[in-house]
Amino acid sequence: MADISNNFVGIKSPNPFWLASAPPTDKAYNVERAFEAGWGGVVWKTLGEDGPPIVNVNGPRYGAIWGADRRLLGLNNIELITDRDLHVNLREIKEVKKKWPDRAIIVSIMVPCEEAAWKSILPLVEETEADGIELNFGCPHGMSERGMGAAVGQVPEYIEMVTRWCKANTRMPVIVKLTPNITDIRYPARAAKAGGADAVSLINTVSSIVSVDLDSFAPQPTIDGKGSHGGYCGPAVKPIALNMVADIARDAETANLPISGIGGITTWRDAAEFLALGAGNVQICTAAMTYGFKIVEEMISGLENWMDEKGHGSLDDVIGRATPNVTDWQYLNLNYVTKAKINQDSCIKCGRCHIACEDTSHQAITSMLDGERHFEVIDEECVGCNLCVNVCPVEDCITMEQLPAGSLDKRTGEKVKKDYGNWTEHPNNPTVVAAE
Repeated sequence: MADISNNFVGIKSPNPFWLASAPPTDKAYNVERAFEAGWGGVVWKTLGEDGPPIVNVNGPRYGAIWGADRRLLGLNNIELITDRDLHVNLREIKEVKKKWPDRAIIVSIMVPCEEAAWKSILPLVEETEADGIELNFGCPHGMSERGMGAAVGQVPEYIEMVTRWCKANTRMPVIVKLTPNITDIRYPARAAKAGGADAVSLINTVSSIVSVDLDSFAPQPTIDGKGSHGGYCGPAVKPIALNMVADIARDAETANLPISGIGGITTWRDAAEFLALGAGNVQICTAAMTYGFKIVEEMISGLENWMDEKGHGSLDDVIGRATPNVTDWQYLNLNYVTKAKINQDSCIKCGRCHIACEDTSHQAITSMLDGERHFEVIDEECVGCNLCVNVCPVEDCITMEQLPAGSLDKRTGEKVKKDYGNWTEHPNNPTVVAAE
């Protein structure tokens, strides 16, 4: 059987599935139940500085986006960092780590952007014998208004500065959690590396308002008639997270920087995709909040079964395998030609492919043939966009078929070229014309 044990920057865990810093990791009771269910590690919910704890709202903290079947697609939260006493948290962390020495316990920290504040809390966390710390530079609401969270994560110079403070004052591995609420994720990642970070984790939540109550005209969740932007997470943010993980993994300046992948991971397949794009492990929150801790059982068995089926002996066989295949649009092969093909035996004649193509694409699918309802691809019009594949309700009913080199593309009237050719060398590229 495949070995899915994980060694992330020297932090060992029996599998790569960690619970992210959030309500599920707020106390010993939760964390121990998570470990009993099989989670390989946790990132303890973010600790603040010593003194009066943070105060959370007492009303609704979550807003949601659902699919047609009421399946949760995205969750918005206005939750802040832990509202439990610092020393209660520290005591519980130490107790849990002693009882579960084979599991990873990382402590998330967020204190004011002052060196004294960081130097004060680090030895307290170190004393718990936790495996590492995660600097929370991602929270987009509540804490950012106080000069913490995303307010730090959006300024690379601050990231580098605080990371240096922490590396100079602790023996523990330092993981820097990055905010997605920034134009180019590579800059904060580079700053974290420059500051000496052992790894980065991403993404934190996306700043959002998920809905408006059209009776009260207030954003949801609503607190006494008012609403605020919050942090968006869940399956809907997975594409954003994958893109940012890939950006860091293939950037020359951060290519070897370990990544803990976060964002919408719900199944083993989601996790495998993050690993393939360069993440060394994954962190999960919304899926656990939706389905409970035991969801990790399916993730573990699913990942192991897939790796066995594909012949991957360990996580190292998977991590980063897809990274070299991520490129910029300008380098995509323009001589790669495909056409859609509809399997008539599978077709249920719903017509969705025709409507989508007729109304919003290239009018390349028939609706009638010889007076009968029939859906067929018109090769002379098909540009191979695969919109029809994505709207078809029957899996594998419509496929994209590559035209072999030398065959005729009926749309252009030209033969498919064998050689690779991209936009940088295409005659329609203005820069090519200018150079000539």
